Amino acid sequence: MAQAGRRWQRSLFPWLLQFGFTQCKSDPCVFTMTRIISGVSHQLVLGCYVDDLFTLYLHEGVGSLYDQFVNALTKRWNVEDEGPVSDLLNVDITAHADCVELKQEKYIAHL
Repeated sequence: MAQAGRRWQRSLFPWLLQFGFTQCKSDPCVFTMTRIISGVSHQLVLGCYVDDLFTLYLHEGVGSLYDQFVNALTKRWNVEDEGPVSDLLNVDITAHADCVELKQEKYIAHL
């Protein structure tokens, strides 16, 4: 279905805004949210591509902002957390303790 991703976004984006995300002005498919939980700043950065979501977060576990978001999302839709991502749109992704590394070595080698 060619319009399935667009329909999903028309339903998802208002829900994200209602949940408390802020939509980026430079890329309408990127959302951010920051909340203080138990005196600790928690931040989520969420990217949406067609019908896939990519979430960056630092804190996880019961009660974290990520946990609250995933619980609310799964109550609203039948979605599945597929675990840590290793590549997205031909970009290799490696999470480190203090940063996220993005590489396009395969793409560059193909040029």
